[in-house]
Amino acid sequence: MARAELDKKPSDVRRMFDAVAKRYDITNTVLSGGQDAMWRRETVAAVGATNGELVLDLAAGTGVSSVEFAKAGARVVACDFSVGMLQAGKTKRPDLAFVAGDGTQLPFEDDTFDAVSISYGLRNIVDPLQGLAEMRRVTKPGGRIVVAEFSHPTFKPFRVAYLEYLMKALPAIARAVSSSPDAYVYLAESIRAWPDQQGLAELMGEAGWKDAEWRNLTGGIVALHRATA
Repeated sequence: MARAELDKKPSDVRRMFDAVAKRYDITNTVLSGGQDAMWRRETVAAVGATNGELVLDLAAGTGVSSVEFAKAGARVVACDFSVGMLQAGKTKRPDLAFVAGDGTQLPFEDDTFDAVSISYGLRNIVDPLQGLAEMRRVTKPGGRIVVAEFSHPTFKPFRVAYLEYLMKALPAIARAVSSSPDAYVYLAESIRAWPDQQGLAELMGEAGWKDAEWRNLTGGIVALHRATA
């Protein structure tokens, strides 16, 4: 399913993630060279959830990221709009609270969460600005957001090599390990088209978040953006 065919139509994105759910976690580990675990640890540390705080893990997929928040002592809600992902998550991690929800119309009351986090899912929301505004709506005043997202490597030669991997090697590797390899053509395109670090910080500000800042991981392949409500 190519980017041109998908164009972030919600029903198509949902079907895509339903299709990759079965082997999603292992595929991510292979494609990231095992760095996904480190990126999750850094995301949890950036959120800084204390014991008993309520955390929304949006675009949680099978809940692999939610587990880390629970280990830190937080009460975590794993929310995703892919039924296939939620079913796979409930099978693997029955102790987590999974909720189906669209990032542009979250099924939660205003000022519900102490913190909200979204990892590698914001670019898949049909309207990222609306998604950020919804996350702001459900976060308590003074609460915080952490967005972990693929970004733009800051060292030009590395950026060129990364884009080469992204557009050629990533789909090839996905064909060997994913339950729906064609989906990774779209994912690669969505990463390449995503705003850079400054662009995302500005988008967060437009959505009502304050003092957005970021920290690069792995040379800027991933950026952690943090802001307050």
